[in-house]
Amino acid sequence: MIKFKGIAAATGISIGPAYKIGKEELTALKEAIAEKDIPLELQLFEEALIKTRKEVIELQKRISFEMGQEEARIFDAHLLVLEDRMLIEEVISRLKKEKLNVAYIFLEVLKKYADIFSKIEDEYLRERVADINDVGRRILRHLIGKERPGLSDLKEKVVIVAHDISPSDAAAMHKQNVAAFITDIGGKTSHTAIMAKSLEIPAVVGLQDATLKIKQGDMLIVDGLTGIVMVEPDEETLRIYQQEEKKLKNIADKFLLVKDLPAVTLDGREFKISANIEFPEEVPSVKLHGGEGIGLYRTEFFYMNRKDLPSEEEHFEAYRYVALHIKPDPVIIRTLDLGGDKFLSQFEIPHEMQPFLGWRAIRFCLAMQDIFKLQLRAILRASAYGNIKLMYPMISGIEELRQANNVFYQAKEELKKEGIPFNENIEVGAMIEVPSAAMTVDILAKEAVFFSIGTNDLIQYSLAVDRVNEKVAYLYEPAHPAVLRMIKNIIETAHKVNIKVGMCGEMAGEPNFVVILLGMGLDEFSMPPQVIPQIKYLIRSISFKDAQEIAQEALNFSTGKEVEDFTRVRLGELFK
Repeated sequence: MIKFKGIAAATGISIGPAYKIGKEELTALKEAIAEKDIPLELQLFEEALIKTRKEVIELQKRISFEMGQEEARIFDAHLLVLEDRMLIEEVISRLKKEKLNVAYIFLEVLKKYADIFSKIEDEYLRERVADINDVGRRILRHLIGKERPGLSDLKEKVVIVAHDISPSDAAAMHKQNVAAFITDIGGKTSHTAIMAKSLEIPAVVGLQDATLKIKQGDMLIVDGLTGIVMVEPDEETLRIYQQEEKKLKNIADKFLLVKDLPAVTLDGREFKISANIEFPEEVPSVKLHGGEGIGLYRTEFFYMNRKDLPSEEEHFEAYRYVALHIKPDPVIIRTLDLGGDKFLSQFEIPHEMQPFLGWRAIRFCLAMQDIFKLQLRAILRASAYGNIKLMYPMISGIEELRQANNVFYQAKEELKKEGIPFNENIEVGAMIEVPSAAMTVDILAKEAVFFSIGTNDLIQYSLAVDRVNEKVAYLYEPAHPAVLRMIKNIIETAHKVNIKVGMCGEMAGEPNFVVILLGMGLDEFSMPPQVIPQIKYLIRSISFKDAQEIAQEALNFSTGKEVEDFTRVRLGELFK
């Protein structure tokens, strides 16, 4: 038996034979062309780009429908490559100058771009090489007339073994006989990891040279909990893991049994469990998994991957659709949160040294009030069709809240004059994701109706950690005592003035943290739809009194690791 240790990218345990996928080499013959053939080569290139764009958009739509918008967004990077004017102009320029076939020229330019990205220190950006190569393969296939290899001929459940798995290949695995997959390269931020979670199959990445030592058909155990892969295990090990695999399946089935039941603790304390979405198409998934409304409707993706700005009517129709299909449950719409890691091609925004601390979210909206007011008008108009609430992102103090509300009041007055109906009593809240807001909740409470804690940003701002920088990622600790104390203070301060507090960050969907947040008295948990059944099951299986005791003990530890170790043990005791 051989054992490999990699990075656990998607949890679960799977057992099956290895199905090795060879690395698809990008090759194109070098051929000289005549001056008269240049227009034909340019036409071939243009057609290849159009066909590839059509393929990617169709794939994105399918993934959006079957798996969700978060997964479909993976292909945004592919579309950006297809629209990269520098890359396209360089291909055209070299074609005319060197008079070589366009397939060869394109491949040379593609390799240059991939090489540049592979040398970037930032892990997240470095892993975007996979996007460049993936879409590059698609274009090249059209240039040389080669068919794309598929996985549709799989006859049994297998473990995919590859040096790397492109987003396209991962998407093709959906509903195929794939039990798990493992790769030599990749990290927690790779698209491979994201797709694995969405496919709800175990995955281990970063195994370095596993593909060299694993043979086609070898029996594999993939432990997505610990990051361990075993090759040709002995009978005793196989038996143990088969039992674990069966146990995990039974647990998942138990989660689904409670998805449509209320999230009530054993001693009668009820909590609200809602979903995070980005597009209207995700509404069926929210209902399927038992969501009690939308706790976070992200809206910045209306603006992404397009050359024009969305109209008020586009906003309105999308918001109305969600409101109609979710009512009477609430839909909390977050106003535009651009900046940081989300950029707009429509605006010539200069590169910032610290984009997460710069011109983003509510700061951008207050500077671009015409865009902001257009969105507010659409939200108000849609509020006539369902239970809509709105909240502002990245509020740092009462002045920003007042400025945002002033624009909101202007939008209301305009609609009144135009005779357009809306809910006069629509609730307006603020996201608490900046330490200054967390420390002045009592002041913000005077002009906000509810709060939602955005832990992803609150943690990185509180601990001074760039969460996409692999050099300091180990310092990103949700269970850090400072973070827990800050969250506790937010909840307690808000409750003193009868304001409810929700959470829409990743902590809200993590069992280890949910039990602490329960004990702190958080009112609403909002998370990806697929996670809802598990969190409902947890809440229905614990008493509020026990959760309070766990939360109190957790606050006494000195480090985040101690907190996580403690909650893991306590959950193990409670759930056996």
